[in-house]
This record gives sequence, structure tokens and C-alpha cells, in this order.
Amino acid sequence: MSLVSTHRDARGRQWAAFDSLQVCYTATLFLSALLMFSVQPMFAKLVLPKLGGSPSVWAVSMCFFQLMLLAGYGYAYVLNRFLPGRVSIAVHLGLLLVAAFALPFGLPQQLAEPPAGDAYLWLMGLLTLGVGLPFFAIAGNAPLLQAWFARTGHRHANDPYFLYRASNIGSLLALFAYPLLLEPGLGLLAQSRLWSVGFGVLGVLIAACGWLLVTTAASATVPEKTSAAAAATETSSARWSARATWVVLSFLPSGLIVAVTTFVTTDMASAPFLWVVPLALFLLTFVLVFQETLPFNYNLLCQALPAAVLAVILTQSLLICSVFALLAFFLAALVCHRELYLRRPASDRLTEFYLWMSFGGVLGGVFSALIAPHIFKSVFEFHVLALLALLFRPGIVLGREVPLRFGRMALVIASGLALMLGFNLAVGAGIVPTDRAYLLVLVGALCLGLFLIRAWPEHRAAMVLTMIAAVGMSPGDFYTLHVERSFFGTHRVTISADGTTRLLLHGTTIHGAQVVRDANGQVIETPVPATYYYPSGPMARGLTAARAATSSDGKPLRVGVVGLGAGSLACYSRPTEAWRFFEIDPAVARIATDPALFSFLPRCQPKADIVIGDARLTVSKEAPGSFGYLVIDAFSSDSIPVHLMTAEAIAMLAGKLDANGIMALHVSNRHLDLVPALTSTIAQVPNLSAVLVEDLTPPSGVAATASQVVFLAHKPGALAHVAAWPNARALTPSSAAAWTDDYSGVLAAMIRKLRG
Repeated sequence: MSLVSTHRDARGRQWAAFDSLQVCYTATLFLSALLMFSVQPMFAKLVLPKLGGSPSVWAVSMCFFQLMLLAGYGYAYVLNRFLPGRVSIAVHLGLLLVAAFALPFGLPQQLAEPPAGDAYLWLMGLLTLGVGLPFFAIAGNAPLLQAWFARTGHRHANDPYFLYRASNIGSLLALFAYPLLLEPGLGLLAQSRLWSVGFGVLGVLIAACGWLLVTTAASATVPEKTSAAAAATETSSARWSARATWVVLSFLPSGLIVAVTTFVTTDMASAPFLWVVPLALFLLTFVLVFQETLPFNYNLLCQALPAAVLAVILTQSLLICSVFALLAFFLAALVCHRELYLRRPASDRLTEFYLWMSFGGVLGGVFSALIAPHIFKSVFEFHVLALLALLFRPGIVLGREVPLRFGRMALVIASGLALMLGFNLAVGAGIVPTDRAYLLVLVGALCLGLFLIRAWPEHRAAMVLTMIAAVGMSPGDFYTLHVERSFFGTHRVTISADGTTRLLLHGTTIHGAQVVRDANGQVIETPVPATYYYPSGPMARGLTAARAATSSDGKPLRVGVVGLGAGSLACYSRPTEAWRFFEIDPAVARIATDPALFSFLPRCQPKADIVIGDARLTVSKEAPGSFGYLVIDAFSSDSIPVHLMTAEAIAMLAGKLDANGIMALHVSNRHLDLVPALTSTIAQVPNLSAVLVEDLTPPSGVAATASQVVFLAHKPGALAHVAAWPNARALTPSSAAAWTDDYSGVLAAMIRKLRG
């Protein structure tokens, strides 16, 4: 055999080994990402029932996972810089072994019950004790394994960022697999055990990657750098300006993902399938832009971003606005992550790059999950971050040929603010009556200004900053009497334009109303319940039915109301009856008991018995057979309390009814058809009779709202009065899956609603 053929065979064996090495590292990063992004919705769903199904559960969980990701990236940076080679392999395998003893994960008993009110710190502690160590053990895998790969001598070792795409593909599959396969197919305990098995397999693969590093690094020569982008950025990667750019470009998408998730789930449902959509879009941006050649027209994408943001600002329909919000977030993340990729350093500073990128991500998550709820009265952080992302399109702030002239920017912004102030004064004086007119005129003025100063290099940056101020100065607050944002959402008390009705809104949904003046402008002294609590509505008539059903007992009726709202039902109470309200949000209790806002409780039950906390916990502490009438109306905005509609929850609540007691479960929803699933769920609970009342055409002339209410009782005779109503009917068998604490088919309920 000739020397040439011998050399060719040896070279072929070397490339084959290198290909096996790439496959091993790719598979390991894929599995690591699969585990990391499946545990997030899994554990958050485990926590959700403890906190009333609040959208803040996922927001704070995202913030926690970003913090742990930063810790993992910091750990990878330290290992790569100070303990390279075999020592880093041994340390990392040791950490994985220690973390394995914390599996399978679950809720720690030390934090079994959340505090009343804001639960930010409690939730962070619960996540830390429950899943912190296993998550930290895999959080640093992406930068650490890429750094190992860069020292193997593989032909792609000089630019290992392509492995990050494989990692994010694994993350995407995990996010889609969870709501579509894992959640409906396995219980939470089985999911935790399956995850533990995957963790063990990952440990074996990481050991294999370490062995390949040791066996190839000694004999292989690291190829020379061939990436022009890496070479161009290598000289500037240590500069603080470059690091600051990495942080900002990571901050915006990370803050936006938390903000857009809160924005969308507030009025639908806090459920894994809605959590994973924004996160999947976020990860997809890395897959699309962390490569040399883009599969789309980047310039066209940059032009589409402002249009998407404007559509969010101007759209009135909640569903359409949510779609545009997701689109705006996706485009903004694509722009920021592409600019981040173009500024990546050489492979020898890879772990530092990921560390600063993660630091920016943590800042964004902390801002949207922990800071914004205390400084903004609505989910205004989404609009701010989406508009700020417009500044980081190419040629505005980054990649400029000439510096910005801040004097010109100040002139444009001052002109825009003056226009908005004048317009707000006109709205206050009644000259301009609507918010939509404000937005249309303002956007028109901004577009005109943009056209007039189109030759200025600063015009696009100035207009973006003006738009942020425009959104923040909307004159809709002229009708707002009180605004309060808590862990559970934004509560707004407004007065109608004609001054006759005071409304309590949670998000965009009315949760209570009081008519304070008649059509002639005269003050109404006696508060009359409105919305779906109006006197001839199902909720009020259900109280009459409960009194009739329990009259033979000779005992005064005891009423429980889950979901205080404005306190409307209190004015149906009688002196001999005992009423108890269960409310998860102290902010709602403050609003309902403030006579300057609503007078239901101050006038009808000035010493109302209000229990603060999640109903799954507080009602469970009541004695069996406590209530003759139990109302369940605990919606947050239009987001359903999934954990109060499972078979386990209904069984617990029904156990608190006395022998002739009635439970009224409000199931009206703009986005979900809940009745079929509830029918199947009730069938799982023994000895329960049910009647559905659909009050779809309430009488005109009163402040009444259509509603769907399911009435439940242990004895069919207790529902005799309800069943005789014209709009009542028995629940018919349904093919929809029953809801349990392990499974809730929110997506199926949404599809049923869309189909009509």
C-alpha cells in the first residue's frame, strides 16, 4: 500500500471520528435543552394551583429560570477559564451526580402554603427548593459543551455557535411535546419520573463528550479561524461597549417574552399551551438567525416590525391584538438576536459571550416579572419594550455611519409631547370623545412628522421615543377612578361616559358594576347588583332556590362566595344568614370595601367576613357540610381558574355543601367553551346532580350581563326549583376529556369556542 493511500485512509478515519464527535455533542446539547425546557412548564403547572392560576406564576417562574440560567452560564465561564480540560469534566460530572439525589422533583413541604397577597418571594423560594439544583446542573451545558467542542480540533471548532441551534431545536421540541404529548398523556408524578430518567441519560452523554475531548484534544490541531465575523469581533469583544450591546440585545427579547405572555394569558387562561407559544417563538428566533445565511429577507423583516407594533397599539379586538402582539414580539426577537449573532466574539471568548447574554436575559425577566407590576398600572411594559426594540434595527442606534444629534431628537420629542398634551386637554374638555380618535390622530401626526424630517438621521429614533410617550399618555384615564396592580392582575374602577355606572374591570373583563345615577342624573342611594348578579339572573335566583331547598332544615342559610368582585351579592343577604367571601387578591378586597368606589359591602355587610387566599386552600379548611349555597366565580379577567374546575376541586367543594346545599359554578367565557369539559368532569365525581342555566338574553333596561351557570347538588330534589326555569336544561353527556389536576384541556375548549 502506498504512502499516499495510507495517509488518505488515516485522514478518512480522522474525519469519521470528527463526525462522530459532532454527532455526540449535538445529541447531548439536544437532550440537555429538551430536559431544560420541558421542566419549566412542568414544574410551573405543579405550582399553579397554589396561587389561583395567576398569570404571574409563569412570569415569576420565567424570571427564576432566567436567573438559574445566568448562574449556570457563570458556572460554565468559571470552569472554562480557570479549570479547563479534565478538571472541568470531573467537576461537572460531580455536580450532575449530586443533583441526581434531588430527583424526582416535587413541591417542598417547607413551603406548602403561600402567603396572602403578593407571593413573589415565596414562589422564588419554592422554585429554588423544588427544582433549583437539577435545573442549575443542566443550565450551563450549552456554553460549556460548546467550549469543550472548540478545543477538540474539529474542523468546525473555531466557530461552534452552530451547536446553539441544535440546542434550541431541542428546546422547541420540548415545548411542543409538553402540551401536546406529555401533559395529556401522563400525570405530573409520571412526568417527573420520566424527566429523571432523561437526566440520567444526559449524564452518560456528557461523560462521553468529556471522554472525546480528552482523547481528541491532545492529538488534534485546532483549525485557524475562518469566520470573518468572528475575526472582526474578536478585537472588540473585551470592550465594555460590546458587552453592553450584548446585554441590551438580550434584555429586550427576554423582557418581551414575559410581558407578552402576561399580556395574552391575562384574558384567556394561565395554562402550559399558552405559556409555551411565546417561549417557542423566542427559541425559534435563535434557530433562524444564529447562522451565516438567513432563510428570509432581513431588511423586509425590519420594515415589518414597526407595522406590527402599531397594529398592537391600534387594534381593539382582544384576539386579534393578541395575535399581533405575538407577531411583534417574534419580529423584535428576530432583530435583536440577529444583531446579537453578528456581534458574537471568537470561540475563545464564547462562555463570556453567553454569560453576558444571559445577564441581559435576567435583567429583562426581572424587569417584566418583578419590577414592572409595581411601576405600571397595566401591562404597559410590553408596549415599552416592543417600541424600544424598534431602535435596534440596523442603522438607527447600531451600525450608524454618523453619530446621533441629540438636539434634533429633543426637538422632535418635545413637539410630539406638546401635541399629545394639547390633545389630552381637548379630550378632557369633551372636544374629542374617544380613545380611538386620539390614537388615529396621533399616529397620523407622527407619520406626518416622520415624512417632514425624513432627511434627518435621527428621525426614526426620535419618533420611536415619541410613540412610547404617546402610548403612556392615552387619555382613557379620564374615566378611571382607581387603578391597582397586584400579583394577580390589574384592577381598574371606571365610571361610564354618561356617569351612570361604576365598573370594576380586571384586565379587560367587567367583574362588577354599580348603577350610581338614573337616566335623569339622580343619585341612586340603594345599591342594586348588576352584570350577571342582576336580581332576576341565575346567580340571584340560585340563592332563592338554595333558601327553598334548605328551609326544611330550620337552620339559617350559610353562604360561601368564591370571588369577591365588587361585592354585589352581599346586598342579597338577610340578617339571619351567615355569609363568607373567599378572595385570593387583597387588592380586590380593598376595592370592594372602599365606600368611595362601591357601596355593596359598606351598606349591606359593613363587617363582611372576607378570607384572603386561594380557594383550593381556604375552602378546604371549612368543615364538611358548611354551606347551603356556594358560588364559584373566581375568574381573573377572562382567564379561567383551571384548578377550581378539576374533578378533585369539584369533589372538595361539593364536600362543603350540606345535604340540601346548592353550588353555582359560573362558566361564562368569551374565548373558551367550558360546558362540555365540565360535563365530563362532573361525571367523575360521585353523587352529584347538575343543571345548566343559560341566561343568554338578559332583560333590557337593566345593567344585566348574559351568563352560563352550572348548578350542582348532592340531591336531585335540591335542584327542583332550578330545573323548572325556562332557560335550564340537564347536562348532556360529552365526549370532551374530563379535567383533573394532572390534565386540563384548555386548548380543546378554545377550539370548540372558535368552531361555535
